[in-house]
Amino acid sequence: MERALLVGAPRKGSDDAAQITEHLDELARLADTAGAEVVGRLSQQVASPNPATLIGEGKVEELKALAQETRASLVLFDEELTPNQGANLEKELKLRVMDRAELILDIFSTRARTHEAKLQVELAQLEYLLPRLARMWTHLSRIRGGIGLRGPGETQLETDRRMIRKKIQFLREKLRDWEKHRDVLRAGRSDLLDVALVGYTNAGKSSVLRMLSGAHDIFVEDRLFATLDTLTREVDLGEGCRARVSDTVGFIRKLPHHLVASFRATLKEVREADLLLHVIDASHPGWEEQLRVVDQVLEEIGVGERPVVPVFNKMDAVPDPGAFAARVGALYPESVLATTVRMDGLEALKAELCRRERARRPAVVVHVPLADGARLASLYRMGEVLGQATAEEHHLVTVRLEPWQAEGLRREGLAVEGESATSRGRASA
Repeated sequence: MERALLVGAPRKGSDDAAQITEHLDELARLADTAGAEVVGRLSQQVASPNPATLIGEGKVEELKALAQETRASLVLFDEELTPNQGANLEKELKLRVMDRAELILDIFSTRARTHEAKLQVELAQLEYLLPRLARMWTHLSRIRGGIGLRGPGETQLETDRRMIRKKIQFLREKLRDWEKHRDVLRAGRSDLLDVALVGYTNAGKSSVLRMLSGAHDIFVEDRLFATLDTLTREVDLGEGCRARVSDTVGFIRKLPHHLVASFRATLKEVREADLLLHVIDASHPGWEEQLRVVDQVLEEIGVGERPVVPVFNKMDAVPDPGAFAARVGALYPESVLATTVRMDGLEALKAELCRRERARRPAVVVHVPLADGARLASLYRMGEVLGQATAEEHHLVTVRLEPWQAEGLRREGLAVEGESATSRGRASA
């Protein structure tokens, strides 16, 4: 097991500087997820980053002494390092140096399960690696080319750069094929309310999906980035309501840009959802910062205007639930409180989803000729029938339909009115 030292070097006076302990705690959890043991920490608030080593020369010497004392084999920086800074620090410390972005990419590479997720992670790793190749090229022999790929006078480093660019292009093309495949699958889906779970990593999205769907095969683990692959389930919300709910990859502070870009096909589930459920760990002391981080990523991928319902999860672990509920109720009036450790912990969430699903299907009254039994039966299959009565030569069927379904019936010659057009259909249901 790697023995890791954690280093934080935020800008003096920044928000990161005020929360350096919490940020290093999160870096420690990332290190644990990657399989490293944290043996020490070091921090420095920098007025301006040292272009050569990020931290000051004296701090580098202090870090070198701490590494020898703790017998560390790896140094993890919470801030992103430039290729030059990484190379200089490794030269000074005689140790492997990684920044937060590289650590996250490494975790993603071990957590990816599906072929698509593996392609996405590999693309992000190569794009991160390309400008850092001079320091790391010796690890790339597995993707290096052979005869005929090296031009006259071309160095090995230049050959590797060219091969990586070709590999990146190949991966992008494969991911475009996967995106087309996903579009075909979406086109064949039944017409349900599409809901996407988003949130900070380890907020409990997978647990929420497992409780909503009753599917106990959904993987849940109390670790960062326990699941990467998008998982979709049809959920019975009760009272005749159903929805399609998708669990997506969790977000985190300083999520590598290349990773967000490579996962755009997967995150299309978020962009095309009717509703986003932003799952928030209510028990986490930094939940407000985590909420802001997720909002920023949603803006970055172009879904900042989507309808969002904040779901404050893990309410069972909140010290004062009453005070917390009063506070978030004032800040986020449409929020829902939830827990996945009680059987009734998601009832409020189900009720909210059912309300949203019904809002998509307003109740209308359809006039069906008495002799048209086939049409009457089809209405029961098309929507949620709320009531039925007989008036003169027609059945008056009160039914929840999507607007396009109601318009289709009108084009077929049936009279379709708003629910308030007649009360007798409901009264005698």
